[in-house]
Amino acid sequence: MQIGPYLLRNNVFVAPMAGVTDRPFRQLCKQLGAGYAVSEMAASNRRLWASEKSARRTDHAGEMAPKAVQIAGADPQELADCARFNVERGAQIIDINMGCPVKKVCNNWCGSALLQHEDLVERILDTVVAAVDVPVTLKFRTGWNRENKNALRIARLAEQAGIAMLTLHGRTRADGYSGEAEYDTIAAVKAAVSIPVVANGDITTPAKARMVLDATAADAVMIGRAAQGRPWICREIDHYLRTGTYLPAPLVDEVRGLMHEHLEAHYAFYGEFLGVRTARKHIGWYVRELDGGEAFRQRMNLLESTAAQLHAVDRFFKMQAEQGERLQYRPVIAAGDALAA
Repeated sequence: MQIGPYLLRNNVFVAPMAGVTDRPFRQLCKQLGAGYAVSEMAASNRRLWASEKSARRTDHAGEMAPKAVQIAGADPQELADCARFNVERGAQIIDINMGCPVKKVCNNWCGSALLQHEDLVERILDTVVAAVDVPVTLKFRTGWNRENKNALRIARLAEQAGIAMLTLHGRTRADGYSGEAEYDTIAAVKAAVSIPVVANGDITTPAKARMVLDATAADAVMIGRAAQGRPWICREIDHYLRTGTYLPAPLVDEVRGLMHEHLEAHYAFYGEFLGVRTARKHIGWYVRELDGGEAFRQRMNLLESTAAQLHAVDRFFKMQAEQGERLQYRPVIAAGDALAA
């Protein structure tokens, strides 16, 4: 699959997720088979560009190409300026967020709230595409509620504006993350436009990815929360799509090594104080499906140093290895848990 000049190695993508898809996590997902990963959303408000948080969100040093930044806002010119700023910092693809249903985002008429104003959507798309010489993509939802689904009209506006790719989450803004994603609208959008379409929402297993691609004829799938604590799901899905067979669960020793690699990169990225605190959620996700994982997570959350975290993780996975050479999952995640914004 191709986005502009960039030929991707497969059609398994990682969704932009606030507080999750920082540079260390994106790098790990790409290393473990993701063909593409998008950054956390960057605010279009110029006053926030110089903040430490914004600088980290748009840091791509050493990242595997293509480097994609998602931008969020409601003013066409601000979004265009933000797109140019990020391209100057190394972004090779700009993704516009019209999918986030979170209240604090929608209250500012950003994210999926924009879907209520098709004239504004059109101006945003036209202005951003004209502002940069890199591919611009769009992530959006099926509409703002079930009575007002306008994904087809938005998709056609996007194609006319020169958008290079569409990612559609199979829920409305009003749905948030409740219920189950529907794929009929994604199929209708794919049939209506000639640009690539990516299916998103509730894709939690290799078999589900195959089913969604078959049902929608989409060009790719985008994985959200199912990749949290399980970034190797990218290679599992890619392998299944290519061969129709499942990979075995990863080796415990491999996962222990991957966690050390991820945590060391995470600590270097955030520093000791912030790193130990922001790593807790990642560690919790890694262990949540494993025997003793919840008790370990509660103990680990009390640790105050990166060295103590690494030591605790090492001990936990040595205990897992005593139960077998491969991870032994407990089926605790419901299908609706694996959503992307």
